Amino acid sequence: MAQHTASDWEFTDDRDHLVRTARRPSRLVAYVPTGAALHDHGIRPVGVFGSAHDDPALPDPAKTGSLPLAGLPYFGAGPALDLDALLAARPDLVVALTYGGGQVYGIDPEAAKHLEEQIPLVVLDVGGGRSLTGIRDRLTALARSLGAEPDPEADAELAVAERRLTASAVGPVRSRVLALSPAGPDSVHLARPYAWPDLAALAGLGVGLVDPEPGQGANWSTTTWAEAAALEPDLVLTDVRGNAAPLGDALGSHVPTLSWNPELPPSAREHARFHTAVADALKAVRP
Repeated sequence: MAQHTASDWEFTDDRDHLVRTARRPSRLVAYVPTGAALHDHGIRPVGVFGSAHDDPALPDPAKTGSLPLAGLPYFGAGPALDLDALLAARPDLVVALTYGGGQVYGIDPEAAKHLEEQIPLVVLDVGGGRSLTGIRDRLTALARSLGAEPDPEADAELAVAERRLTASAVGPVRSRVLALSPAGPDSVHLARPYAWPDLAALAGLGVGLVDPEPGQGANWSTTTWAEAAALEPDLVLTDVRGNAAPLGDALGSHVPTLSWNPELPPSAREHARFHTAVADALKAVRP
C-alpha cells in the first residue's frame, strides 16, 4: 500500500514495514536491477549497488537493463559496499530486495541495519514464492507512489510478447528448455524452474522447461556437464551474470543457447524483451 501527497509519503514494503517520509523521495539509491526497473518507469536513481556476487568496482552489465551507467555512482557490492560514499550522495530512499524472510539481499546485515537507521529503506520480495507478475506489480506500485506515470505502451508490449511466446511454445512436441548456470569445467548448476519466478512464468505461458531430479538445493541442482547433456535440451538458457563461469563448449556446439539473467529488472519492458527473445529462440529450434 502506498500513499503520497505534496507534503508526505508512505509505502508498506514486503517486510510489512510502513516506510514514511516527510515528502515524496526523489533521490533514490537501489540494487542494480531494481534501479534499472525504476529507470524504465522514468525514475533515475542517484546511485546503485550490487550484491556479494558482483564486482565491487563495476556494476554487472547483465543486470543493468537499459539503465545508462555513464555518470551513475556505483557504491560497491556486498561486503565491499561503501556506506560512507552512499550516505554522502544524500539519498532520501534506498530500495533493496529480499529473497524471503525479510533479510536484505546484497548488503551485510549489520550494514543494512546501520543504513536503515539513517535512511528510509524499502525492501521488495523477489523470492521463489512470488510470481513474476507479482514482483513486477510491486515495483510498479513503488514507482507510481514516487511519481511515475502509467505506461500503457509498455504494458501492451508485454502482452504482445506473452502471446507471441505462447504461440512459439505450442506444437505437436514441446521443445525442451533447460536453464543453467555454468560453475566451471566440471560442474554446472541446473535451475529448478519453479524456484525462479521468470522461469515459472515461461512455464505458465507454455514453455516446456526441464525440471532436474529432486535432490539437494532449493534453486539449483548441481551436477556434471555429462548429466546436463543427458537431459537432451533443445534450447539452453545460460546464466550470463558476472559470477557465472563461461559456458564454452561444455554441451557441444549443436545445442542452441540463449543468454539468461536470473535477476531481470522487474519492469514490463524488460520482461517483454525476455519473452520475445525466448519466443524467437523457440521458433528457431522448432523442427
